[in-house]
Amino acid sequence: MTNIKDKLDRIKKERQIRSKSHQVSNTWRKIQEEEDLSTKEKLERLINLTRKEKPKKSQSPAFEPLPREPLQWLENSYALDVRYGRIKLAAGLGIGGEVLACLSRDNAFKELDLSTALFIDLETTGLSGGAGVIPFNIGMGYYRDDKFVVGQYFLGEMAEEERMIQELGEFFKEMDFQSVVTYNGKSFDIPLLETRFILHRQPFLLSGLPHLDFLFPARRLWSHKYENCRLFHLALNVVQAGRTEDIPSAEIPWRYFQYLHSGNYDLIEPILYHNQEDILSLLGVVVIGAHIFSEDPELCMGDAMDFYGAGKVMANAGDVEKSVQFFQKALDGKLTDEVSIETKKRLAVHFKKQQDWDKAVPIWEEMTSKNVVTPAQFFSFRELAMHLEHRLKNYKEAKRIAEEGFVLSTGVSSYYENDFSYRLERLRRKIKQQKDKS
Repeated sequence: MTNIKDKLDRIKKERQIRSKSHQVSNTWRKIQEEEDLSTKEKLERLINLTRKEKPKKSQSPAFEPLPREPLQWLENSYALDVRYGRIKLAAGLGIGGEVLACLSRDNAFKELDLSTALFIDLETTGLSGGAGVIPFNIGMGYYRDDKFVVGQYFLGEMAEEERMIQELGEFFKEMDFQSVVTYNGKSFDIPLLETRFILHRQPFLLSGLPHLDFLFPARRLWSHKYENCRLFHLALNVVQAGRTEDIPSAEIPWRYFQYLHSGNYDLIEPILYHNQEDILSLLGVVVIGAHIFSEDPELCMGDAMDFYGAGKVMANAGDVEKSVQFFQKALDGKLTDEVSIETKKRLAVHFKKQQDWDKAVPIWEEMTSKNVVTPAQFFSFRELAMHLEHRLKNYKEAKRIAEEGFVLSTGVSSYYENDFSYRLERLRRKIKQQKDKS
């Protein structure tokens, strides 16, 4: 089975060879025009002009701009049985519309799958957006003809942007994509691309399509598990893709402007490689994220921490019953103390709303017995004190719980400190009134 990393590395080497070959061909064509030289002399001149020499330390390296292709379409296709990290590329085709609708919070996805989706990621001349920012590389991934294709429009001359936008519009029309998948695309990639289409008076066919911006479900699924949810970081930890040669986002515009100045394709090569990896990484995290919700144990790659994240996704989508199922499933596995407490808090809130005190109260009692100091624990002291006071009328026990909560929250949480303080004053009055009546 082909390893996708080997193919990516081979593509990179082939591009470097093509770049060098292009330079040599141009040099030879110019030498051929000199009719007064013999063939031997022409070959010697070619060798001298293309030989790499170490620059002298006392001088800055000088160069003339190399020729550039104004606009390039780069395409690489991968068989569906190719693996990228932990997934096979074919796995994306098995994700149903219900899961996509849940992840995107868009019911339009219920009638769709990823076979007609466009995965898109831009490399731009700036990171803040705005009318002056130009997307110079438009990376796209999509399923076609039993393959997963990664295509890239690369703008070698900024003056050719209008032609790129026109060709891109024709491409969208021909491919008839039914949905869009991005990573932070709702706030950056898609608005920026739409702005460029508007400026060049072209219809933007992606506008209005169902859009899964996976940044948001990714944060719910994994922000409690990993130090950050950057796509590159998730590709390493979730997809286990083993990505290398990543370049800082802030460096990409600089490399592009240096390329426009010098024509040195070596500056651009890492960007194209980075963009292609981003498209594959996006597919990878979507597949693994979606499979966490699968009831098929062979598909689900999740652990207890992932199930907690799935519970948050379901809660955000408004499916309370499924969120409870995932939170309970998470408690059956290994969680960090912080996540375990938060999971129990969420479950207790649900059981309280259902007035299922037989399930809610034991959770509060367990959480108040923990030797930790967290907002979720303060919450449990408060809920237990309220239950004892208002439902059971056990003011003395409610006072004991409130006092313990007050001591733990003092200097830590002003909100809970004030809450327990007011609660204790009220409970003292009620206890006094009880004594007076008796």
